[in-house]
Amino acid sequence: MQIETIELRNYRLFRKATLADLPRLTVVVGANGSGKSTLFDAFSFLKEALSHNVAQAVAHRGGFEELVSRGEGGPIGFTVKFRESGGRLATYQVDIANDDGRPVVGREVLKFRRGQYGKPWHFVDFSRGRGTAITNEAAYGQAGAVEERRDYVLDDPSVLAIKGLGQFKEFRVVAEFRSLIENWHISDFHISNARPSAEAGYAEHLSTRGDNVAQVAQYLYERHRDCFDRILNVMKQRVPGVSRVEAQPTEDGRLVLRFQDGSFRDPFIARYVSDGTIKMFAYLVLLYDPKPHPLLAIEEPENQLYPELLHELVEEFRDYAHRGGQVFVSTHSPEFLNGARLEEIYWLVKRDGFTTICRAHESELLRNLVAEGDLPGTLWKQGLFEGAGLQ
Repeated sequence: MQIETIELRNYRLFRKATLADLPRLTVVVGANGSGKSTLFDAFSFLKEALSHNVAQAVAHRGGFEELVSRGEGGPIGFTVKFRESGGRLATYQVDIANDDGRPVVGREVLKFRRGQYGKPWHFVDFSRGRGTAITNEAAYGQAGAVEERRDYVLDDPSVLAIKGLGQFKEFRVVAEFRSLIENWHISDFHISNARPSAEAGYAEHLSTRGDNVAQVAQYLYERHRDCFDRILNVMKQRVPGVSRVEAQPTEDGRLVLRFQDGSFRDPFIARYVSDGTIKMFAYLVLLYDPKPHPLLAIEEPENQLYPELLHELVEEFRDYAHRGGQVFVSTHSPEFLNGARLEEIYWLVKRDGFTTICRAHESELLRNLVAEGDLPGTLWKQGLFEGAGLQ
């Protein structure tokens, strides 16, 4: 599955903003306060709304009045257009309304278009806990097929219909989209979380905070040695001196990462290794996961990393994206941007309190300068991304 378009409506700084024609790797750049974190929080909001309900996701962000764009009464809305596994374009739209102080699902639609001009089938169409869903999904796309629908009522109008219906096998399309969102990885990595020793245990995937990196490294070493060896080979190439990494058990049943530097006989435990080394290793553990996340969102990966590593990190993100996981990255770093392609870069412009989204390759000036050999990060640093410095 690949997301092609994301639209945000009345979500904090984004009164109406669209990321369209999304590539596998999307790099977002903007001045402080332009909305990069808010954009990534929209991914977290949708995932949290699905895991729990929209009322909890709204409350977690200070309430409806704090979340809705200033001067707007709502609803808060999201539209996601994506290619499902069969290659068909689908559209998911959800609007969050405020009914007497309680956030509810005002409208939720999941639809597929039949051909270029055909009328779309609404696989899900709900409002405030009541709606319909298609029951003859297998007939979709067949000549002369007519949709058959059934009415449903949810117990809670703040629960997404795709959460309830996505549990049943007969709603394959709904279940597939639900799984897409459930498996999004929105990184909240903090270097301090990756340093302490961890309780010995089992972990297949890196957590959003990166606090189980030792457990995942141990899992990869034992169950997916080829992936672990690739991580180590990349570490040797990217971080001079690193010749071995291991997750070493301690006497009290914990795991600690140990890094072997070829210049020294004894390995260093994680708390004595540089921030950049730990962070690069954690990112590689995430990027070489045997089961890539369908969407990976990472804010400012350049923190604690040497500038010389950033161009190579862009390549790692791009490789991950082409292995099956779509990647969104926000950055302030010209060095990171220098590794990105112009068609991968979007920038945020804040005017009169609201943010719009621009795409770099749509600028004739930027296209011409890159064609002449200039690098995107250099052009960003020179202020040639129009409006990017305005507040």
